[in-house]
Amino acid sequence: MERKLSPTERQYLINCHRMSSDKRTCDRIKAVLAYDEGYTYAAIAKILLLDDETIRRHIHDYFSQKKINPANGGSQSHLDDDQTAKLIAHLETMTYLYAKEICVYVLKTFGVTYTVSGMIKWLQKNNFRYKKPHGVPAKADLQKQEDFIAKYNELKSSIKSDEIILFGDSTHPQHQTKLAYGWIKKGVRKSEKMTACQKRINIIGAINLNTHAVEYSQVDWVNTDSLKAFLLQLCAAYPNASAIHLILDNAGYHKSEAFLKFVATTKVKIHYLPPYSPNLNPIERLWKIMHENTTYNRYYAKLSEFTDNIIGFFENIGKYKSIIQARINDNFQRLKLAPSS
Repeated sequence: MERKLSPTERQYLINCHRMSSDKRTCDRIKAVLAYDEGYTYAAIAKILLLDDETIRRHIHDYFSQKKINPANGGSQSHLDDDQTAKLIAHLETMTYLYAKEICVYVLKTFGVTYTVSGMIKWLQKNNFRYKKPHGVPAKADLQKQEDFIAKYNELKSSIKSDEIILFGDSTHPQHQTKLAYGWIKKGVRKSEKMTACQKRINIIGAINLNTHAVEYSQVDWVNTDSLKAFLLQLCAAYPNASAIHLILDNAGYHKSEAFLKFVATTKVKIHYLPPYSPNLNPIERLWKIMHENTTYNRYYAKLSEFTDNIIGFFENIGKYKSIIQARINDNFQRLKLAPSS
């Protein structure tokens, strides 16, 4: 953009700056004056503690409209109601990495120009946030999931007072540092030590959603024999229950002939989740809480230290009772699979 302030115009802006008590107006004037003296957008942004795009907009506003005062009450959206609804629908199915890509889409689709900062404001106003999408199994069958939820609710409402329902699963924490989001000082590239070890421990667990009681067992391997032992542990933990309804996923060892023959000799009744449905197993949330308190952004030099902390979580699980009660329930997450591109 051509730098073209006349001496008179420049003095006028200086006078406006001296008379104004609005910091935003002063920033706009200083940006225009600095630009006219040859400073780059990046240099002006650094001096005024603003971003490059804001500086670009301030300078464009002045040289195209002679605008130095911010609009009262905020600017109006460039998109009408119909265009806004269409863009929202598009963004609900398409995830862009950068706001500038959305600006390009809006220009091509609606013929409307947005600055990057303007688009970010539009996104925030329409309840969009910059975050990672949540991965879901591509092979999940939504109808089978709905059928399971209906059957579970029927089971829950029909069991006798001395019967219980448990959700079970196994987890296999690896002796590795799991990097996770956290609050880090701006401008700091924080480092965490990483382990190259691939060793893991194996835990079988079950949770009662009524009491939030957790049964667990560390095992060498998750197989028919360790599962048999765990069922006996459940029966011992609930001696007065006439039946234990245990909900499991479709792992091969949960359906082996030897395991099912053993189940038939106990008071345990097995119910299966639909394939590819970890979202329907509340114990998955327990594993997440475990990782949050033992492995996320934590380095263990020795496997024994790693193991002790994992097992320590379960041995002292009462410490996390309020968190578990708040986050683990049968309010199942219903999946919404994105359409194929």
